[in-house]
Amino acid sequence: MIVGYHCILSTYGFWLPNDPRGSWSQFVAAWDLFCAGGSATKLATRRSVAATVLLPEQIQRRKAAHASLQDEPVAFSGRQARAVGMAFASVCNVKHYRIHACAIMPRHVHLFVGRTATDIRTVIGDFKRFATMELHRQGLHPAQHGTPRRPAIWARGCWCVYLHATDVQRVIRYINENPKREGLLPQRWNCVTPWPGGNDPHR
Repeated sequence: MIVGYHCILSTYGFWLPNDPRGSWSQFVAAWDLFCAGGSATKLATRRSVAATVLLPEQIQRRKAAHASLQDEPVAFSGRQARAVGMAFASVCNVKHYRIHACAIMPRHVHLFVGRTATDIRTVIGDFKRFATMELHRQGLHPAQHGTPRRPAIWARGCWCVYLHATDVQRVIRYINENPKREGLLPQRWNCVTPWPGGNDPHR
């Protein structure tokens, strides 16, 4: 029985559709990005490939792809991350979603979202939309200085794995330890609801 979803939301420029390690994309929409990095690298696995070791030529191709981006990659500051966390709490209150673990990193977000009758793609779209609106509201949208338009904050789609009860504690632990692995302080977010089993989601 599915009890929830482990979702990773990437900011713009963090994980490109033609990343040599693989991606969840089926095509590369931007011509410059396609020329620099090749076609999409659709994954056949749902396991994380973030730790995949790249060959020197793959590293160079990845660098060329990043250099071809139209806008600067988005990396959240501490204030921007707090705004995103506030937005997640708001959408949970409005839509009655449940988040059981959350890590808002500079360039990606980990969420353990409880099972919902709403399609998970719609749920993730709501999280992204509320976060973008909150960043606008607080004047924290990461637009380039002097740019008349607003570049995208989020990459298209997300990486999502369906979870069973036996996955819960492992995923909660993995998400909560994510900041430490990147040299950041532990995180506590108001949007997080403890897992019904009664265990501390921040343990």
